[in-house]
Amino acid sequence: MTGQTVIRPAREDEIEPLSQLCRRSKAHWGYDARFMELSRNSLTVRRQWVTAGNVLVAERDGVAAGVAAIAPDGPGHEVALFFVDPAFMGHGIGADLYRAMIALAAERGIARLGVLADPNAASFYEKMGARPVGSEPSESIPGRFLPYLEVDVPRR
Repeated sequence: MTGQTVIRPAREDEIEPLSQLCRRSKAHWGYDARFMELSRNSLTVRRQWVTAGNVLVAERDGVAAGVAAIAPDGPGHEVALFFVDPAFMGHGIGADLYRAMIALAAERGIARLGVLADPNAASFYEKMGARPVGSEPSESIPGRFLPYLEVDVPRR
């Protein structure tokens, strides 16, 4: 992994490969098959996000290494997806992708992003400047609560 990270908008023909990247990344944390199946819907890149230009891909040496998506959430917006392929973790790709996602949110005039984070990822978001504001129920797993954080998006 010697190349530079390139961040670009996702293409519609990448929806399934990027969804697979999301699932690989989530599985990296040791979740069992039942958990992964229950989480499948929340680990899927949505066509409407791609066509709206709200999905970013981080590439390293021409390979998709990460994916991030922002989406409307009630009256606000959320980080709908944020995953780095396990083969690329620890190489700064997540930080590059995060900064690009925040820049995209700023371009869209979004003032704040909500983040319903996997417990394994909460510290990454905090390191990047998100602040914990509580917990929320998982959209996939009944009875599971996840850290909820908010990110103030700097004005452009």
